[in-house]
Parts: sequence; structure tokens; C-alpha cells
Amino acid sequence: MSSPSNMTDGSSTAHLYRPKIVTVLGEGYRGDDFRKDALAALTVAIVALPLSMAIAVASGVGPERGLYTAIVGGFIVSALGGSRFQIGGPAGAFIVLVSSTVASYGVEGLLATVFLSGVLLTVMGLLRLGALIRFIPHAVTVGFTGGIATTILASQLRDFVGLTLAAREPGPLFPKLAALLQALPTCNVFALGLGAGCTAMIFALRRWRPNWPSLLIAVIGASVAAFLMHLPVETIGSRFGDIPSNLPAPALPRLEGSLLIRVLPVAFSFTMLGGIESLLSAKVADSMTGRKHRYNMELVAQGVANVASALFGGISVTGTIARTATNVRAGARSPVSGMLHAVFLLAFMLIAAPLARFIPLAVLAGVLVVVSWNMAEKKEFLLLLRRWRTAIVLIATFGLTLTVDLTTGIVTGCVLAGLLALADRYGHRADESRPTHP
Repeated sequence: MSSPSNMTDGSSTAHLYRPKIVTVLGEGYRGDDFRKDALAALTVAIVALPLSMAIAVASGVGPERGLYTAIVGGFIVSALGGSRFQIGGPAGAFIVLVSSTVASYGVEGLLATVFLSGVLLTVMGLLRLGALIRFIPHAVTVGFTGGIATTILASQLRDFVGLTLAAREPGPLFPKLAALLQALPTCNVFALGLGAGCTAMIFALRRWRPNWPSLLIAVIGASVAAFLMHLPVETIGSRFGDIPSNLPAPALPRLEGSLLIRVLPVAFSFTMLGGIESLLSAKVADSMTGRKHRYNMELVAQGVANVASALFGGISVTGTIARTATNVRAGARSPVSGMLHAVFLLAFMLIAAPLARFIPLAVLAGVLVVVSWNMAEKKEFLLLLRRWRTAIVLIATFGLTLTVDLTTGIVTGCVLAGLLALADRYGHRADESRPTHP
């Protein structure tokens, strides 16, 4: 029989296929709970608004697709998910995967990939594979997260500095850096000033006014300054045109057999990263609240959310650690907060979409510089380097994520960690079997 403590924190029901919203409503949901959820939802929506657009732009698609993802995917993740506090939406961790998919297969190929990864995530949840994802070694997680953060930072340098490249920007890291270095004489000092100013303002506000919406304040402040001073910088409007002020009608992406076969390996990468990122985010919420999420139900919800996102033209959906933590700190009580955050984002898009055209791309790059800095677990990275076993796994995962791809990094890191664990176990057994001499 479960202990009382397990009954209150959700440990005894972590394996169930039951959305947390059903549990919350069954326990009794009061007006005071709704007020707290609504306030938390507004706080998270203010954070998610500029971030969703920035992630979409960095991923090589229009900013509206980031909003579609946060609205549709975010609502479904909270409505069906296995966590009380998870916030779903576009995530910085997917920038590299999404941008490379768009470059290789176009937007139609991306939508097919997102749809397929949603189906795979749902199947993983139904096969109860959520528990296995949670046992990926910590060194592997820190390694691929650091690799992704470094790649995101490199991908933002062109817009952050306002560079003009003679040819298309290369995808791989080192050719990209070489091309950017060659284009350095084309630096736009106004773009650099806006990007650096936006980044500095976010860091300053987070230190001195942590309860203020630093991302939104920095983006609005820098955008107003650029508009009033008529600065010659590229904006969302100049590159993408106006952002639609409503959701598109749902439509199936192109699911032809030949296309699905070509994108299947990429879809596996989306699925692996989506499962890991979502369950890590749910674990962060657990550590902050003392509760336990339902991991298999969470995977099913993430899968359905990705399928729905693809139907509405969105990009990949996952649990977002920073927005989930913001939700908890803002006093959320239930998944209603995540659902309302999506509703608030829809309202923002309906009302303020025309204003988004004035946001400089250097400002969005500044936002993602902050995201990449926060994403990299710098202290954990240095701690793991102190032990040779974890250092080998960490460096292999980090290096391969940077130079090859995410899947190679994760798989290699997990294999290395397993081999080292086996060697350590057999080494201990050999020591114990040796005869001792008086």
C-alpha cells in the first residue's frame, strides 16, 4: 500500500494514463485557484510572446509559426499532460534541428517531420517508455545541452552583429564561424548596439528587478528606440512581412511515402530530444513543488501536441524549462494556467500582431543570446569534468553534438556511459575475487 506522503505528492499515480487536469478537477477547483492560475498564465504569456517569435526566426521560419506552436501546442500539453505545471511551446533546444530540416526539406518537410515525431512520441508514451528516457546519464544531458546552447549562440551572430554574407550561411559550426568572420567588415553598428543593449537590459533586469518581465521590456524598449531613431536595421517586417492576426485553418501536411521515408531519421531526432526535454522540464517542476508528474501521460500529450502543431503550421512542441519554472514561481495551481497562457497568447496575436513588424532581428538575437547562456549548465559542466569517467562521456556528447548532430552525440554518450559502467562493475568483481594474503 502507498504511504500517505506518496498519495499527496502523486508518486503512487505516476504511471497512470490520466491527464492531471482530470485529477485537479476531481479534487475540487475553486475560484481562488483560478485567480492564481490566471495571474501565472499572464506572467508566462508575457515571457513566451517574444521568445516564441525569436525561436521561430532563429529556426529559419516566420515568427508567426512560433506563436502557432505556443498557442496550439501549449494548450494541448497542459490540457492532456501528466504535469500540473508544464508549459509547452517552441524551445531553443530545437533551433538547430528545425533550421537544418527546413534547409534540407523545406517547410513542408518540416511539418511532415513534426507530425511524424508527434506520432512517435505518442507511441513511446503508450509503450510506457517514459521511464527509460528519465535514466539517460546526467553527463549526456549536460553535454548535448551545452552543445545545443553553443550552436544557438553561433546561429545568432549574423543578426546580432548585423552582418551581410556573400552567400547562404553555412549550417555546420566551423564553416559558419569562418563565413561570419569573413563578413565581419559588413558589421552594422546599430544592429550590434540594439542586440547588445537588449541582452544587457535582460540580464540587468533579472538581477535588479527579477519579478519584472525582462524579455518583453527589453524587446519593446529596443524596438521603440529603433523606430523613433529610424535606425537602418533589419526588422521582422522587412524580412517576413506582417504577422497574421489569427490562427490558420488546420490542414494535413504533405504526408507522401517518399517524403516520410526521407524525414524519418530526422523525426527520430525530434522525438528523442522532445521526450528528453519534456521530461526534464517536468522533473524541474517536480523539484520545485514536491510533486510527481505522470511521465507516460506526458509523452502522449507531447505527441498529440506536435501532431496538432503540424496541422496548424507550427513547429516542434516540447516542455520548456524556463517557462515552466516561471509558471511555478508565479503561483500556478494547476494545468489551467498553461491552458490560459495559450489563450492569452492568442489574444496578444489578435490584438498586437501588426506591431511585431517593427521588432529588429538584432533584438530577437539578443533574446536568444540570453537563452543560450542560461541553457548551458556551466557549473555542472565544470563539475563533471573533474571525474574522468563523466568527463569522457561529457566531452564526447558535447563534441559530437557540435560537429556531427544531436542524435549521434546522445547515442554515443549513452553507449560510452554504459561501457564505463560495465567496466567499473566487472573491475569491482575482479578485485573481490582476488585472494587476499595474510
